[in-house]
Amino acid sequence: MKPIDLVILTDQNFLSSHNKNGELQTGFVEDNILKEAFENKGFKVLRLAWDDTTFDWTTTKAIIFRSTWDYFYRFDEFFKWLKHVSTKTRLINSEALIKWNIDKRYLLELKNNGVHIAESYFISRNSDITLTELHNKLGWQETVLKPCISGTARHTYKLNERNIVEHESIFQELINKEAMMLQPFQYDIVHKGEVSMMLINGEFTHAVLKTAKSDDFRVQDEFGGSVSIYQPTNEEIDFAVKTIKACFELPLYARVDIFNDNNGKVALSELELIEPELWFRFHSESAQLLAEAIKLD
Repeated sequence: MKPIDLVILTDQNFLSSHNKNGELQTGFVEDNILKEAFENKGFKVLRLAWDDTTFDWTTTKAIIFRSTWDYFYRFDEFFKWLKHVSTKTRLINSEALIKWNIDKRYLLELKNNGVHIAESYFISRNSDITLTELHNKLGWQETVLKPCISGTARHTYKLNERNIVEHESIFQELINKEAMMLQPFQYDIVHKGEVSMMLINGEFTHAVLKTAKSDDFRVQDEFGGSVSIYQPTNEEIDFAVKTIKACFELPLYARVDIFNDNNGKVALSELELIEPELWFRFHSESAQLLAEAIKLD
């Protein structure tokens, strides 16, 4: 078999262009925009599921993580594979960045490096504290609870005095298995939305605004959220670039999610370095920029 320059990683669910309901899959569309950009540069490219057991990973110069959107349901399997594949080929972004970014406690490091984040309280696994005790201790009336390792709003709950008691059992079940984090509910995300800014090789390329549907706070499209092209302010762009520079290593691609916190200050929601949707379909030039940024020789 001839060596492959680059493998674009997806998961089994996005290998096909359409899902079981006949709907066009954005993961497939996004990956193929990037695949075309790589091929235009002369790269020999394959698109494979990360858990493909038939492919010899030593036959490719590099692998790039894209629509691997099932890994957060299969952490143990993914971590084992990640350790294995890192000895076989180059990872983009790097293994070190992936392991660091996979746990939301990276936010504390960025905060220590001067990046403003939302108020956050991290709860260690096997803690015996209750949600009521946490709210009383912190003085927060309305909060969002989520796992430190998560994706697509997995086990993300909006809490207040009306529903906190009914969430105690699920919290105790979760905290016995994994670390969690609690944040004050951020009202601007509901009123305005969350801005996602894409950066290639440390440079801002484009942005989108993600808004939740009525009566929800989750901006992900699987919960009815919507996305539109967004022109960020210079302050927002500078914030995104500062965030990337605060990392211990410059990521080749990144998505910086921001919002205005309850004090009206630009804050980091999340820094996505593993498999962020980059909305190439809104700005195909950024796919070309990513192709240009990758040096395989």
